Amino acid sequence: MLPHPAKATPAEAEALIAKLVGHAKPAAGRVKLQLPQIAEDGNSVEFSVAVDSPMTEKDYVKSIHVIAEQNPFPEVATFFLSPANGKASVTMRMRLAKTQKVRALALMSDGSVFEAQQDVKVTIGGCGG
Repeated sequence: MLPHPAKATPAEAEALIAKLVGHAKPAAGRVKLQLPQIAEDGNSVEFSVAVDSPMTEKDYVKSIHVIAEQNPFPEVATFFLSPANGKASVTMRMRLAKTQKVRALALMSDGSVFEAQQDVKVTIGGCGG
């Protein structure tokens, strides 16, 4: 058994996304990802994801996935939502191993998928050392 590398690759992130969304093709729009362009401390990077959705029984966000392409494990967080949430908006902090791209995916109740992404430069303290 070989040890697994301590960081994911963009290809592994793509494989994760394919597993999450199936045959759907993520489209731009409806998702707003907010995080700093430069993170002075990669140990604690605040981010928020908001999705433009009426959050009604017929049209709502089923889940939001946050993916960091070069963290030890690319899946940062998954949030499951329903119309009872009232709005599709989440905020939390994550640890980033190094400078990389962060992606947010929103899976909608009609099967469509929307995405936003942003590059983040980590200057010190990433989880990779």
